[in-house]
This record gives sequence, C-alpha cells and structure tokens, in this order.
Amino acid sequence: MTSSATWTKPFENYEAPVTLADIQAARERLRQIALRTPLVRLNVEDGQAEIFLKLENLQPSGSFKLRGAGNALLLATPQELREGVWTASAGNMALALAWQARNIGVACTAIVPEDAPIAKLDPLKRLGAQVIKVPFADYQQIQREHQYEGMRGRLIHPFADAAVMAGNGVIGLEILEDLPNLETVIIPYGGGGLSCGIASAVRALKPEVRILAAETDTAAPLAASLAAGRPVSVSYTPSFISGIGAPFVFEDMWPLASALLDGSVAVSLEEVRQAMRIMGEYNHIITEGAGAVATAAVLSGKAGSGKIVCIVSGGNIDRGVFTKILQSEGI
Repeated sequence: MTSSATWTKPFENYEAPVTLADIQAARERLRQIALRTPLVRLNVEDGQAEIFLKLENLQPSGSFKLRGAGNALLLATPQELREGVWTASAGNMALALAWQARNIGVACTAIVPEDAPIAKLDPLKRLGAQVIKVPFADYQQIQREHQYEGMRGRLIHPFADAAVMAGNGVIGLEILEDLPNLETVIIPYGGGGLSCGIASAVRALKPEVRILAAETDTAAPLAASLAAGRPVSVSYTPSFISGIGAPFVFEDMWPLASALLDGSVAVSLEEVRQAMRIMGEYNHIITEGAGAVATAAVLSGKAGSGKIVCIVSGGNIDRGVFTKILQSEGI
C-alpha cells in the first residue's frame, strides 16, 4: 500500500516505556475531556481474590480510548490536523476519536472491519465520522503498516502511538491512588496500547505489582508468544467479542509488551459471558465482551488471589447481544 498521509514512528525505542512524566502531562491535558473513573469492589463474596473494577466503560465515548485519542489530538499541531484525522479501529478508538474531533471541529474518518458491531457504527455516524468498511485481514494490515491507500490527514493509531499510550497510562495513576496496596492489575489485551500504557505508569511507581494481560482462547497470540519467547501466530476464531483478538502480536508492540507484562491469561467465551452476567447482576454494569475478559480471568481462578484490579475497558455492545448473555442464551 501507499499513502498520501504522513506518519512519524510513534516512539524511537520500542523497548523503552512511555515515561512517567509523559503520563503525568497527559493527565493534566485530559482533565477537561476524560472522566476520572471509579474503582469499585465487585460484589461477590465467594472468591479467592478481592476483585476491584476500574470502570472505563463510563467514559463519554463508552471506553478507555477517549484518554489516548484525546491526548493525541491535544498534542497535535493545527497544521497536522488541517486535513483531519483518521484511524483503523474495531469501533472504540474510532468512537473516541470522532467524539473529540467533533469537539474541536476536525474531520474524522474511521476504517473499521466489516463485522464491526452496530453499537459502535451507529454512534460513529451520529458523531459525523466518515466510515469505511474493509475485510478483517485488510483492517489488521492497515494497523500493521500504519497506512491506507489514498487516506489523507493525521493518523491516530489505536495503540502503537506514544501519545495514545500516555493517555492510557493515566488509568494506572488513578488505580494506584485509589488502591495503593493492590497486588495485581489485569488488563484486556488487543493491540497492546492499554496494557503497555497502564504498565508504564505502574512500573514507574510500584514495580512490585504484578501486571497481567487477558485474552480469549479463541485468539490469544500474546499468551502463545510469551510462552515461546518470541512472536508466534495462532488460530483466530471470530466471536461476539470485538476489539481484541488477532492471529498475531503486532510487531511494533511486542518488545514493549514482553518487557512490561508478567504474563497473559486466556479465558473461554463462556467464562467471558459469565463475567458479563455477574457484573451486570451484582454491580449493574454494562460491559462489552472485551471489557469483561479481565474479570473473567479472575473469576475463573486463573489470575491468582489477593487484591486484583480488573480493567473494564468498554461498554459498547449491541443491546440484543447483551440481553441474550444476561438471559444465559448462547451468543
């Protein structure tokens, strides 16, 4: 592919985490954009872990992505934004980018996979974004190459961008302030921008905290790659869970993820459904599938014991799908 869009390598050394100063500066920029989301105890009594939920599903755009998109846009110059912004996203980064782009009067284009859920596509249209659907393999190739033929404007990559990760890292600052004696943080893993951003903050301030990724066993390339000590490909099966899951670890994130994370836990689709039901029934939380994988990992017993914070990354889910899951019907 070729592109008329310009892209600067997001960080010079992929093995160096985003600095604490970057994250603290992002926090100041984002005070008027993103919520300081609550950290709440999951209301279950019979478990080996004390489970706390960081509710990023409560952000105005419905997911944590508002932090990274907002920070990246606030750092961009007027010249960089002159021809608008674009991203390749399963939905949540596109929604966050469209939300903030509308606020500052900048055109936004979202390239999405053909199976992107209606719960994410309809709000995109309401926010005035141009939506381009492509096959799933093409969508992931765009994320790998950081370009799309004919696309103009500033690319805000959904994860492999230092400004995006610094915005995500603010979540880590908030967690440490609200629960300084935590023992583990477990984070949904898609491209790696959320986990590496949070880990950069936590490693800088409390390096003894265990940091785990969470994936589904229908697509868990990080767990397989960490076990092999190098990036490996895995089988990929589409499911109701959008936003995470790929047949590979993205090359530009592997050195950072492998250096910052202590491991990855893979859970089944039924374990994710059960976590969604428990959070819905016990804490009245609406979460999408990707937003429930961390909680599923802890409830399944695969993430150990102690004080564990689960990142509930988003709540943008089709109402019909969520209703069927709550009613214990298969999806």
